[in-house]
Order: sequence, then structure tokens, then C-alpha cells
Amino acid sequence: MKIALFAYTKQGMLTGKRIIAAFPEDEIQAYAPERIAGDGYKQIFSPSKVFFREQFLHSELLIFVGSCGIAVRLIAPHLESKETDPAVLCVDDIGKYVIPLLSGHIGGANEQAKKLAAALHAQDIITTATDIHQRFSVDSWASRHGYIIDNMVIAKDISAAILERDIPFCSQLPLSGSLPNGLYPDDQGKLGIFFGWKMRNPFERTLHIIPKCLHLGIGCRKGTSAQTIMDAVSQTMSHHHINLRAIKFVASIDLKASEMGLLEYCRSVDLPFICYSADELKEVQGEFTTSDFVRSVTGVDNVCERAAMMNANRLIVPKTIYAGVTVAAAAEIKEVKVE
Repeated sequence: MKIALFAYTKQGMLTGKRIIAAFPEDEIQAYAPERIAGDGYKQIFSPSKVFFREQFLHSELLIFVGSCGIAVRLIAPHLESKETDPAVLCVDDIGKYVIPLLSGHIGGANEQAKKLAAALHAQDIITTATDIHQRFSVDSWASRHGYIIDNMVIAKDISAAILERDIPFCSQLPLSGSLPNGLYPDDQGKLGIFFGWKMRNPFERTLHIIPKCLHLGIGCRKGTSAQTIMDAVSQTMSHHHINLRAIKFVASIDLKASEMGLLEYCRSVDLPFICYSADELKEVQGEFTTSDFVRSVTGVDNVCERAAMMNANRLIVPKTIYAGVTVAAAAEIKEVKVE
């Protein structure tokens, strides 16, 4: 995690050193005003609005050692969206209190505040309503696990409603353990949460929480265009009612490692492209659609299904052919824990 820390007094700089020690595995840079900068603290340059805009854009966590007022005034001009704003913490000069100011749930500020308070032997001051009432926080849960929230407007409505009543929750995957305070299992109602990669709307207003857990296996002829591959994927996923945002990466055989159409497609949809050797694909366990022609060209009887099933649990889309492109998809998770 990339962290920026700002201290404004000599005492604050000492507290900052303790804070830095609490994040040994993270990339952290400390800053202080020109009059006290040094000893590991870079100078906060002017104009400050430009400086803090850069920090806001390139840091995942901002920590202000000083008053909340200083922090609020400096970050206020740069606020954009709870989906993209970084987490912001404020720690007093002597490290007695740790206060999440921004992105408590999605940005993880609440969790970071608890972690830092424990390291400093300080008190975390959590003010988000779902936390203090010990109710389920959908955006915090999604953020912790890297799940996608498809509609922040509905998510906000659920966060407000869950303070007054329980909200129905349904999942296409089996649940591990019981549901937390604020949720009950059901698949009908005016407002509810659906977890999974399927395009389903069980509620009048459904919040889709999408796990990025699908492996997309692709095979294609040499010279196949990125547009043809995109059409093949879109058609196949649509036919199986699968949300494209659930795809974690694209996989194929190493013979396709330099296939321009595949590379361009992956860049256009911002997905990693992973290639396996024929020997690696042969080792994948399961029942697959075999092809003597594919074996004669690649050395393995099936590319797309085997590539998709590498380190996955089950095949959810079998080999599908579209304009010379073969597509398959597999899921890597078996159940979901809601906490």
C-alpha cells in the first residue's frame, strides 16, 4: 500500500516515526513543513493545493499527524467520490487518538485506524453508523474482499435502510457461517443484495456484489482480431447470463503469448493475460471437450477449458465456439463468508 504521512510539529514528527513503524510492509513517505523538514521527512512544497492534489491521486492512505481541522481543509478541495477517494486518517500530535476522516469503508480507513490504534496503544474513533450500531456494512465487506459494488446509489440506500431494518441477502454460492446483524436469507423483496457473477435481479431493487473470481479461457486462430475475440466473449457470457466484471484474468496456451488480437483484447478490457505450457494444461484434472485437431496443433486436447480450470474449482461455461474463437470460463471460489 502506498501511504503519505504529514506532520506539522517536532512532536508530530516523533509520532510519525511510530506510525511508520506500524506499516513495515508498505511504501510510506513522510512530509513536514520546510522549517522542520529533514530526518526522513521531505518538504511539503507550495502551492499546497497542487501538492496535496498529487498525494490524493497517487496514495492509497493519507495520514495527518495534527488537528482534524488541518486535514479537512487540505483534503476538501480534492474530494470526488467515495469509490475513488483514498483513505484518510488523522492522528493527534502525541498519538492518543486515531480518527478515520474519509473512505472509512471502501477505502479501508476504519480497518487501518483500528490497526494503527493497536500499534500505538491509542484509541480509534470510529463514527460510521453501521459500525457503531454493529450492523452489516456492504461497502466495507466488499472492499475487504475485493468484490465489485455495481451501483453505489443502491449501496447507499441499503446502508441507510439497514440501520432501521434487516435487508434480504441471497447468493448463488453456498454461505459459510451465519449472516451478520442486518441481513437475513431471502430472494424477494423491494430492496436486497445479490452476491454472485450471474446477471440476476431477485429484488425490485437489487444491489449486485460481484466477486472477481472467474478465469476466462480463450483459444483462437492466428490473426484473429481483438474485436472478434471481444464479440465471442460478450456473446458467450451473455448467453450464460454472466457479468463480465466478474472476470479476473484471461488464460490461454503459451503458443498464443504473442497473439496480437488476444493481447489487444486484454489491454482494452484491462485484464491480465496468463499463458500456460501444453504440459501444464495436460496436468489439469477434469472432463474436457477434446479435439484431435487442437491436439495436433498445440500438443493438448483442449486449450480454453483447461486454461480456465487452472487453479479453479469448477467449469461454469464449457467450450463455446464463435467465429473461430473458443471460450470457456471457470470459477475459483466454492462458498462465501459474509461478515
